[in-house]
Amino acid sequence: MRQTAERLRLTGKRISVVPTMGYLHEGHLSLIRIAKKKSDVTITTLFVNPTQFGPNEDFSHYPRSFERDLSLAHSAGTDYLFAPEASQMYPTGYSTYVNVEGVADVLEGKSRPGHFRGVATVVTKLLNLTKPHVAVFGQKDAQQVAVIRRLVRDLNIDVEVLVVPIVREPDGLAMSSRNTYLNAEQRRQATVLYQALVLAEQRIKQGVRECSKIIDEMKSLITANSSGQIDYISIADNNSLQELAALQLRQSVLVSLAVKFGTTRLIDNIVLLV
Repeated sequence: MRQTAERLRLTGKRISVVPTMGYLHEGHLSLIRIAKKKSDVTITTLFVNPTQFGPNEDFSHYPRSFERDLSLAHSAGTDYLFAPEASQMYPTGYSTYVNVEGVADVLEGKSRPGHFRGVATVVTKLLNLTKPHVAVFGQKDAQQVAVIRRLVRDLNIDVEVLVVPIVREPDGLAMSSRNTYLNAEQRRQATVLYQALVLAEQRIKQGVRECSKIIDEMKSLITANSSGQIDYISIADNNSLQELAALQLRQSVLVSLAVKFGTTRLIDNIVLLV
């Protein structure tokens, strides 16, 4: 992969990369299509990264379908699919990890200790291997985007980070590979996540500035309309991800949540300008 990327660069090609964990859906394909427009050559990486899963998380059960992903990736415009084995990415004796402090320690980082160490490490490796000019990520993983932006800035990595809006199902549910875990009733109830985010947007537009009040209303909506177990609901500064007590005018905020339906944990978010 590294040799191929270097050859492409030497011939003057502009490279984009779309890092994924596979089991592609329309959200991933939208990233690939945008990457295609931004470059001469598009690389999609396909790697279920073991270092970002906790000991009780779903690494062994994470959906995988290589031939399906290969077909979908190429149909969306991928020129190269890079799908390494875990033993190649983390060979025997591997001992180097990348830690991003602060922005990685809250929200998902607090609920999933070690998660962003795995994310930051694998993204660093993938950028080194694919040598892209542009790296394309989805807004659904908002904190991941913040971590990667900080990583790229702090380590002086020469790549543009491009973030693409969330792709949603017709009923508002954010597209995710983990949606396949939901049974029919859980899938129906999961639409309440987006409804809660829309409620927050409405309250903010109506002038509510006390974050705890907005969060309490979101919690009430979720518990009244689903059996989902709320991990967190957060209203935070969109840059630092530090949670806010009250909103200020002209402030960009990230409203995010994580809710479990059975054993399936779903995340979603919206970015709002107060």
